Parts: sequence; C-alpha cells; structure tokens
Amino acid sequence: MKQLSFITLSILSLFCHAVDRPNVIIFLVDDMGMMDTSVPFITDSQGTPQIQELNKFFRTPAMEKLASQGIRFNQFCAQSVCSPSRASIISGQNATRHHTTTWINPSRNNRGNFGPQGWNWTGIEPGSPVLPKVFADAGYTTIHIGKAHFGNKQAAANDPLKIGFQYNVGGACWGRPKSYYSEDHYGNHPKYKNGKKPVTHNVPHLEKYYDSGTFLTEALTLETLPLIEKSVQDKKPFFLHMSHYALHSPFNSDPRYAENYKNSGKAKNAQAFATLVEGMDKSLGDVMTKLNDLNIAEDTLIIFLGDNGSDAPLGGTHETICAAPLKGKKGTHYEGGMRIPFIAAWAKVNPENKFQKSLPIAQNAIQTQIATIMDIYPTVLELANITSPDSHIVDGKSLKKLMTGQKDSAHPKTFLMHFPHEHRSSYYTTYRTQDWKIIYHYNPKNGKANIELYHLKEDPYETNNLAQKNPEKAGALIKAMNAQLKAEGALFPTDKNGKELKPIL
Repeated sequence: MKQLSFITLSILSLFCHAVDRPNVIIFLVDDMGMMDTSVPFITDSQGTPQIQELNKFFRTPAMEKLASQGIRFNQFCAQSVCSPSRASIISGQNATRHHTTTWINPSRNNRGNFGPQGWNWTGIEPGSPVLPKVFADAGYTTIHIGKAHFGNKQAAANDPLKIGFQYNVGGACWGRPKSYYSEDHYGNHPKYKNGKKPVTHNVPHLEKYYDSGTFLTEALTLETLPLIEKSVQDKKPFFLHMSHYALHSPFNSDPRYAENYKNSGKAKNAQAFATLVEGMDKSLGDVMTKLNDLNIAEDTLIIFLGDNGSDAPLGGTHETICAAPLKGKKGTHYEGGMRIPFIAAWAKVNPENKFQKSLPIAQNAIQTQIATIMDIYPTVLELANITSPDSHIVDGKSLKKLMTGQKDSAHPKTFLMHFPHEHRSSYYTTYRTQDWKIIYHYNPKNGKANIELYHLKEDPYETNNLAQKNPEKAGALIKAMNAQLKAEGALFPTDKNGKELKPIL
C-alpha cells in the first residue's frame, strides 16, 4: 500500500507540473469576525499586532500557520450580513450595484416594511460573469462546498451548478443549517406527524454521513479532498469556493473539542461557538495538508476570510463585547459588523515558484490599508491571467500590490455599505474614507435622519460621535457618499407613503 501511494503521488506530481495556471481557494467562514481567532488582527498605531482577550480564548493553529506564511489585513471590510457579501465576493460588485442588499430568506421576500421593492431577492443570475463561470470558461475545475445562499428557493441560484460551479456539495438556498449533527441528518430530521412528512431543511448531498457521528464541518471537508485530487488527476487547475456553514448558529458543540473550553468560564453557547471555530480551523489544516500531499501547495493561493462581522454569543448587538475591542457585531453599522479577518498566502512558500514570482506575498505581515471584499474578484483573475467581460462592471480593485506588503496610493481608501432594510441596525448607509466614517440613518418611520460621525484613527472603537461638533465634515462626507450611491445605482428605503428616501445634507 505504501508503494502504491508513492506511485500515485508521483503521478499526481507530474500532472500538477502540466498545469499552467495557479489554483485558487477562497476559504470563506460564515459569521467570523476579526476576533474569533487566536491570530491577532488588531494593531497599535505602528501596525504591530496586539493580542486581545478574545484571541486567548480561541484555538486556531492552522490560521496561525497560514498567517505566518502570508499577509493579513486589519481593515478588510464586508457587508454586515451574508448574502450581500457573498454576491460581492464572486461578482466584484458592491451591493449597491448588484442590489442583493440584505440576507436572502429562502421562502419569502424579506425586504422589510420600508425596504426597496426592487431589491435583488433572486440573487445571482445564470450566465453572470461571476467567478465560478469565468474560471470554468478558462478551463478551471470549479468546486463549491458548503453554504451557498446565492438566491431564494425558487431562483436558479438556489443551485450553485447553475451559476458556473461544476461540483456542489452542501450548497442550497439556506443561510444556516438546522443542525451540525449527523444524527439530525444535518437538519431537522424528518419525523412523521399525523401521517404527514414535514418539509425538511437538511444540508444536501451528505446522506452517506447520516448517523455516523461525523460533525458537519468534518463531513464537508471529507467531501472536498477527493474533488481537489480529481482536478489534479484531470490535469486542470481548480477554483475552490470552500464555504463553511460554521460559525453560524445553531451553536451546536463539536464534541471533538468540547473539553478544551469546559473550564473557560464562558457560557455554554460561547463554549460551543469556540468548538465551531476550532473545527473550522482543523478543516483549513486538512486542506493545506492535502495540497502538500498532492505536491500542489506551491501552486495554490489561499484567501481566507469571513463574510461579515462576528455573531459570537458573548454579548449585546451594539455593545463592545463579542468583537471587543471593536464595537457591535454582525448586522450592525459599527466596525464589529463590517470588519472581517482576511489572510492571503501561498499554501507553501517557494519564492522560485513561477506563480509566486508573479505574486510574491509578504510573509507574517500585516497590511493596515483599507480593502474590501469586492477586491477579491479582480485580484484572483489577474493572478490567473483571466479577463472578465468588458460589459461587467467591477467595483473592486486588485490587491496585488497590497499583498506584497507595500502601500498602494492608487487603491481606493473608501468603503460604502448600504443597508436599506430592517435588521439589527436598520435603514442606513455607512461610508468610510481614509480615517473618517459617517453613518446615515434614514428613519423611515418618522422621516428624521440621524447621523453618526467618527474619526477611526483617533477613536477606533467608535465612542465619540462628532456629527454635531463637525457639521462641515459630516456634510462633505454625505456629499461624497451620495455621489457613490448615485454612480452605483443604489436603491433606497421608502417612507410610510412609499416615497423613496435619499440622504440630504
């Protein structure tokens, strides 16, 4: 058996040398904020990482290894809820442009009482030049694993295979699992009542793991590794969209790691959340090990990130607890809702590798310049020497220079997050430029706008609202915000009479 394995790996290593484009992995973790890891992302004024109390709680050795091999960003911004971010990652467009401006409820239109009628509830349209289609057209194997949430139950995007992926394991219209346990069939186990079988909500394609004791995160990983190997056997580069349901609720404890947290002093749900983090980290480590075993690690770029701010069950929505020292959490307009962990690294560093010569990622480095989820699309296509269609507008800009550890004066230093719906924070636009951040609350119930203004360099944790003290700056930022909203075709909330509300100076 050892001899056979050696022969198999030798053959696979020959295959990988025949591939003339790099492999790309987007390792996307649901509801993972900047503090849900042992890797410190918060820095001091000199850009030196500062370990926070939450970093001491979590165990993420694979993330630590990946960060040591590459660069992490400490001001990487996303939408504060999942579906808008996920559409932006694979399209390169801001939510204001693709119009999926809140999370997609699979069964009913959840625009909210005052949300825009025309928001994009159906999600990604078939044929759109999103990453899986563009990569597939260029000869890549395209693989989706885990959470999709690209469209509602009736939409084509309910099935990732219809938007360019060639393989799909676990992806559907749902934004979360009903259960991480195989005994529940990774959902609401079908039980008959009054002779009727209920509609089930089970993560698809995992039937062979039912009642096996295999945790959902592990089952998805076990399905991923053979697909990577098959792509190598087929002599094709691959694009892997590894999209874990973890760390989303329900906070089911992963029994493999429960002992690590039982004496932490944290509440039961917080301990369970930490086991989800550690299980996700093991998955990352397993993928990296597989790449090494197949001798393709040097040819593989890994981009690791969350899709929105943390939803750790540690404290209140708008408090400085679950993302401490950042304020707020998932679904809010504060930094804890829109800043995410982001690491870019080659799975194995070799400066002589031809792909790594094209993109020499800085090692064990921190990039403090602002960047956004829209930037991933142009970055990976540039690396793969693929051009997106001219008709497709891309709002993101390449991260290539920033990934080398340099500053990029040409890279945008702004981020606009537009949320014209109800949620934890409702009906607002957030606009960041350099160190300034303004939050415009539309308040459709009474029509009276409310404004928050922060200087994040002096007040990184958003404690001092400067809107009344500095109305000139607030006015200038609203003007710039309005210009971008108009340019990207933003849709706005409405008042009680159905009239569209737009920011006013």
